[in-house]
Amino acid sequence: MENRKQAMHTPEHVKEWFNKGEWKMGWAAMPDASINPTELYNQVHLNPERWAQAFRFLATTDLAALPKGRHELDGTNLYASVDEYLSREPEDCRLEAHRKYADIQYVISGQEQIGITPLAETVEATPYHPDNDILFLDGEVGHYGQATPARFFVFFPNDAHMPCLKSGERSNVKKVVVKVRIG
Repeated sequence: MENRKQAMHTPEHVKEWFNKGEWKMGWAAMPDASINPTELYNQVHLNPERWAQAFRFLATTDLAALPKGRHELDGTNLYASVDEYLSREPEDCRLEAHRKYADIQYVISGQEQIGITPLAETVEATPYHPDNDILFLDGEVGHYGQATPARFFVFFPNDAHMPCLKSGERSNVKKVVVKVRIG
């Protein structure tokens, strides 16, 4: 039995699980290539109900109709935050990371770029704010992902990310960030 359990966590198994996409609960948006499949697999299997509820919310909710603000899904364990803004110049954005939550970030309308780099390649720019679960960082962006209504991003505590960046021209953006407690 132990050998079977170990075999289930092979890179091939994780890749098959990720590519099959059942964990998205029928949501049509595609995962960005920046998502770490192994980390997602581990987190989904640690809290399967929480992740299923998060993706079911994204798959079944009329996201375009959601008003700005916080939407409770499961108290502090799971909630969605909706915002509308004009995408920003790079000098107006900062790298950030979180310790207690993973972010599922999805642009409902508009487009933006999201800068992504490993947390290990950054330095703290401000002290960690536990009430907001945010840490601002200094560092170079490793790569950029194009955030559109066709794809979503998942950021874990080891993923420094810089959201809200303009992609070419500035764009009006409506975005939902589902916060999944992992700690």
